[in-house]
Amino acid sequence: MQREEIADWLRLTMTPGIGDATARKLLRAFGLPSGIFLQSSATLAQVVHPAQAAALCLPPVGLQAQLDATWNWLTQTGDKDPLTPCRAIVTLGDPHYPTALLDIADPPLLLYWIGRPGLGADLAAAATPAPMLHRSLANCIAIVGSRNPTAQGAANARLFARQLSQTGMTVVSGMALGIDGCAHEGALDGVGSDSQRLATIAVVATGLDRVYPKGHLDLARRIAQNGMVLSEFAIGTPPLAANFPQRNRIIAGLARGTLVVEAALRSGSLITARIAAEQGKEVFAIPGSIHSPQARGCHALIKQGAKLVESAQDLLEELGGGDAPRAQLPPDAFVEPLADASQTDGDDALLHALGFDPVGLDALQARCAIATPSLQAKLMELELQGRVARLAGGLFQRTVRA
Repeated sequence: MQREEIADWLRLTMTPGIGDATARKLLRAFGLPSGIFLQSSATLAQVVHPAQAAALCLPPVGLQAQLDATWNWLTQTGDKDPLTPCRAIVTLGDPHYPTALLDIADPPLLLYWIGRPGLGADLAAAATPAPMLHRSLANCIAIVGSRNPTAQGAANARLFARQLSQTGMTVVSGMALGIDGCAHEGALDGVGSDSQRLATIAVVATGLDRVYPKGHLDLARRIAQNGMVLSEFAIGTPPLAANFPQRNRIIAGLARGTLVVEAALRSGSLITARIAAEQGKEVFAIPGSIHSPQARGCHALIKQGAKLVESAQDLLEELGGGDAPRAQLPPDAFVEPLADASQTDGDDALLHALGFDPVGLDALQARCAIATPSLQAKLMELELQGRVARLAGGLFQRTVRA
């Protein structure tokens, strides 16, 4: 994409009073942005309001600075780059623009991409859709959920994402803390570096010159090497609260279906699920304990018609493709340690590690990093207090007291 073309698109998106809907109307009337800016104010006023027509005749304040920043980002290479040098800006109507997004109510005018090196050659051939990109975008599943998941929820997100990735699906999420990050990690684990498709797509709510949250810098690097980080927001855009719900329509729009792993009743993940349903897409939810606040959002979705799923195979059967391991999720699925319970309030940390689902001693020890004798003693104490129940098969489960 040439600098002059980028300048025209940025001018269109930055013109005061011109939103995406008005911009699409102008593009339908005059073709590319360059054609819009060749028109007189009187001609433009036949399509848009006179005040908007007048604004289009003047370059917006800050255009040159934004163009410089965008061009520098697009052409940046070297060790200072936190991600990968393979970058692109794709416009509405470009052959590489995701077909699925053309069907949503408000497709973004510009998409900023940064992704695996194999995309570079594909994107250079502008006449036809990039093969790697086409294959990856044709079979996407969104996985979203709480930023503060239970230990079991984090394990579920990784396991579902890994199994779905192994069957050829591309996992889409928002690179937020919690379930999003676990989903990206699981998808990356399920695909080899030599795969001819994208493992996962992270749709973010900032400009691609920054990583948010900062703690996901290493994850963003991994995604950029084996997948794609995507944003509709201009270079330099900080993490603004209003942008996160807006980006959710892209997560839902790219995917054939949306899986909510864990969510409270006021979770942003439910916004993504609602948008997916409005787009006519399938919505799936994993049930949890009736006592867990992080399960209530999923239960509400199931009551509203979302499909209850217990395995990756359940998703694939509904979506009609692929094949995943049939085994159910084990109650003691391994997750990385959450915290050192011996260094905090032991009871609270241990109860948090237990979550609300049955768990085995080995998995619990991996979660909370307590020596076996101490862990067994703490569990006995909690069991005597009625806060933990010992189940058949050597499993433990947190209980809720009246």
